[in-house]
Amino acid sequence: MTDHSLENTAAIVLPPGPGRDDVAAAASGDRRAFERVYRAHVDRVFALCVRMLGDRVLAEEVVQDVFVRVWQKLPGFRGESAFSTWLHRVAVNVILSRRKTSGIHNARHADDDALDDAAGRHEAVGDRMDLEGAIAGLPKGARMVFVLHDVQGFTHEEIGDQLGITPGGSKAQLHRARMLLRTALTR
Repeated sequence: MTDHSLENTAAIVLPPGPGRDDVAAAASGDRRAFERVYRAHVDRVFALCVRMLGDRVLAEEVVQDVFVRVWQKLPGFRGESAFSTWLHRVAVNVILSRRKTSGIHNARHADDDALDDAAGRHEAVGDRMDLEGAIAGLPKGARMVFVLHDVQGFTHEEIGDQLGITPGGSKAQLHRARMLLRTALTR
């Protein structure tokens, strides 16, 4: 038997932690455990929602939708990936679904005008760069691709599948987002 097989076994059998125990208990219907899972992950889910939607009020609503969906789907969580990875995928799917049902994906030109207005404002030389504000000011399509690729680490193929665009379209949107961010952050 080689050392590699022992390493693989060690990687699969991880010591249980409080978060892992809470996820398992919540999957079995324990509401208090689910509340602890919620508290442990709500800030990251909210940040993702704000980045992808560009609207804090809408993000608050969508966070609630995400955790309702997590509660519904948690019994099916098989643990093949980290819970945070699974949660992130559920969150992205809920965000994309909300965008489709709200018609947000059709608001590109309004976003372009808002970005132009924001870019036209002059700030004092000593002000700090506001990356979050610059990301929020991106047109929605470019912002979605930027967050999914550069912040969350999805591939262009995965983004294309999630957004219903080609990988080339994802690359083009990412390039556009980066150019707009560069312009916004150097003014």
